[in-house]
Amino acid sequence: MQIIRTRALRGPNLWTRSTAIEAIVQCSAAEHDHHLLPGFEERLRARFPKIGVLQPAGTGQPLSLAEALETAALQLQALAGCPVTFSRTHATVEEGTYQVVVEYTEEAVGLRAMELAAQLIAAALDDTPFDADAAVAELHDLDEDERIGPSTGAIVDAAVARGIPVKRLTAGSLVQLGWGSRARRIQAAELDVTSAVAESIAQDKDLTKRLLHAAGVPVPMGRPVSSAEDAWAVAEEVGLPVVVKPQDGNQGKGVTVNITTRAQLDAAYATAQYYSDEVMVERFMPGHDFRLLVVGDQLVAAARREPPQVLGDGVHTIAELVDIVNQDPRRGSGHGTALTKIRLDDIAIARIAAEGLTPASVPAQGQRVVLRNNANLSTGGSATDVTDDVHPEVVARAIEAAQTIGLHICGVDVICESILRPLEEQGGGICEVNAAPGLRMHLAPSFGRARNVGVPMVDAIFPPGEDGRVPLVAVTGSNGKPTTTRLIAHLFTAHGWRTAMTNTDGVYVNGRQIDSGDCSGPRSARNALAHPETDAAVLECARGGLLREGLGFDRCQVAVVTNVGEGDHLGLNFITTVEDVAVLKRVIVQNVAASGYAVLNAADPHVAAMAPACPGKVIFFALDRHHPVMATHRAQGQRVVYVDDGHIVAAEDSWREKIALRDIPLTRGGAISFQVENAMASVAAAWAIGLPWDTIRRGLAGFVNDSDNAPGRFNVMDYRGATVIADYGHNPDAIRALVQAVSAMPGKTRSVVISGAGDRRDEDISAQTRILGQAFDDVVLYQDACQRGRADGEVLALLQSGLRGAPRTRYVTEIHGEFLAIDHALARLQPGDLCLVLVDQVQEALEHLQRRCAEAA
Repeated sequence: MQIIRTRALRGPNLWTRSTAIEAIVQCSAAEHDHHLLPGFEERLRARFPKIGVLQPAGTGQPLSLAEALETAALQLQALAGCPVTFSRTHATVEEGTYQVVVEYTEEAVGLRAMELAAQLIAAALDDTPFDADAAVAELHDLDEDERIGPSTGAIVDAAVARGIPVKRLTAGSLVQLGWGSRARRIQAAELDVTSAVAESIAQDKDLTKRLLHAAGVPVPMGRPVSSAEDAWAVAEEVGLPVVVKPQDGNQGKGVTVNITTRAQLDAAYATAQYYSDEVMVERFMPGHDFRLLVVGDQLVAAARREPPQVLGDGVHTIAELVDIVNQDPRRGSGHGTALTKIRLDDIAIARIAAEGLTPASVPAQGQRVVLRNNANLSTGGSATDVTDDVHPEVVARAIEAAQTIGLHICGVDVICESILRPLEEQGGGICEVNAAPGLRMHLAPSFGRARNVGVPMVDAIFPPGEDGRVPLVAVTGSNGKPTTTRLIAHLFTAHGWRTAMTNTDGVYVNGRQIDSGDCSGPRSARNALAHPETDAAVLECARGGLLREGLGFDRCQVAVVTNVGEGDHLGLNFITTVEDVAVLKRVIVQNVAASGYAVLNAADPHVAAMAPACPGKVIFFALDRHHPVMATHRAQGQRVVYVDDGHIVAAEDSWREKIALRDIPLTRGGAISFQVENAMASVAAAWAIGLPWDTIRRGLAGFVNDSDNAPGRFNVMDYRGATVIADYGHNPDAIRALVQAVSAMPGKTRSVVISGAGDRRDEDISAQTRILGQAFDDVVLYQDACQRGRADGEVLALLQSGLRGAPRTRYVTEIHGEFLAIDHALARLQPGDLCLVLVDQVQEALEHLQRRCAEAA
């Protein structure tokens, strides 16, 4: 068994809406059936007993090694704690070749799981060792490192629950919520609206305390110190016991509390100085340690924090008791788990030494041994939810503290005997105000009710009813998608939206090109949706990107499928039939929002059959309003778009809206049928989005199909009285549509300049010239700049074969070089002739044609 290629499908794809790893696997004849490999399954289970069911009972089908790989890769992730459930193995048309698809939640984990699964299969085949427990542990640790932490994760989960799109911007906690101009960003538990000034103030403990004191918020007395001697002087000023901490610390690092002696203070000062050059000494306030979480102008959670501790049983030592507590699966080594493991370090040893204990001491039954004075979760502490117990006056002081500093999300640390009484009554106070507070103690408290604090945080940046999305139209099809994409984008621009558009020519935002080349894939889609000026997006979704990586978005408001034709890269990536192409292009329809629409070509049976897969509604379009699919849909009161009496008609139930074809320059008064279909699809998409009809009319009237607005899409030029048409048609269906269009245009002698893409099937290449030979007098053949794996002259030979016996063609010439071929055809033109140029290098060829036409003018 050999893995030929591995891909990460980062968006909805051919197999699943989830992210997944797709591996192309080759198996030998014996590896098709594990029964032909004696002892394989037994050896596999011996190495990985928890692999589970390898084959559903009663199927009667032999198990291939590819299917064993699938099961192993999924189960390894599941045992590592990853919430994955989907996997599939698909036999391709190539004997012994399989597509193995396994869901992942973290890409690095999914890829590594596939590698480890392959190692497991190899070990079972070769009867060599494989440590499954070590593999699971490795994946678990990798997942801990890769996945978003619990604080950010809570906000992300709340956003996803509200349908807000999420994009992780870094390997850390920086996340974008929403698209384009509606996007917002968070980092950990901090909002993009929080200023760097507020965060800087919160890090300065002394400045924070002075501001709070000036605002009437109770705080402990104290000040920054410059030395251990200065620290002792402050301790004597404010009175023992005291707290020593770094002035700009966080997560309780370097904090020592309840200091009563000079020796303790000197040690605490050294600890604090390790984390910061500036150290604070404050009066120690007796009582419990509470954390109040403020979001905006409301308290959303509160917890009482307890320092790390163990309870004696009269049998185990303190060190053993710490180990026992740390076996709690909720405790981990970082911030990725609900609790942190207790550390029996120098600070803990010094704390228990004050009580005359050592790590080897055996506490009595029920004896409580506190291992640290501070109660931060990051040092092993625990938390009890007390949200419902906080006195209104304490709530008011916490909100005042957050607003005084300027934090939109704030962790307010309170020391007092009881949270049920005002702070002033009991000598309590606020000792710290924290930016980007940890949320673990509220999400999964050790005791009490968990609080879904991510919800109010998302509500703070996205008011109810807003989902951070911009109108998004996805367009696919074998032919017509570039023009349809551009026309829809033009309609959006006419509505006043700053529109992002991706297509085979580049990425455009608000009329400016920000990337060039073939940008019809998911990476370009993500870039367009991330741009801060994007008010709406129209994204061309080509088959290559769908196969390579999936969609660049989770769902769209409108999906447009223009058609599915023969010769659309058949034979590549195991897509061998028109039905395969239809299943692939159906992906955008499957990912329409429940409130959205699929715009489908009713006249194409492969496209019309996609309707049941749409989670939303469907708008059918067709030239013939009497088409059975159209008639049925209309009878059901659903939306349709068709042509009647020289008008494009949009109809729903008894309602009608008409737009005259003569007012749509793209269609040349309705003479070019495929452009009429493109216009209908665009009208339907704009209707589905909710654009006003006056805007749609104005946009259609203003869309000119020239080489600037729609390069390579039936661009008409004049050359010394002859008509020259440049187009990028490159498959049999496109050629048929072009022949039909030019047949309606005048032309004494008709010539065509054509090459063929080497990555098409032989029959698709020859079919193009077979069609052209019936409609053109002269044919000029040229060879593409890139042969895409073909031998020199091979494509030209296939094009020539299609012209054998052509009923009309009388003149065939081969020219090596696209521009030389264009010049040769132009030189033969006479006034009144017509020449169709099927370009390869679109931009360069159009510039060449424009230059030649300008020279001839």
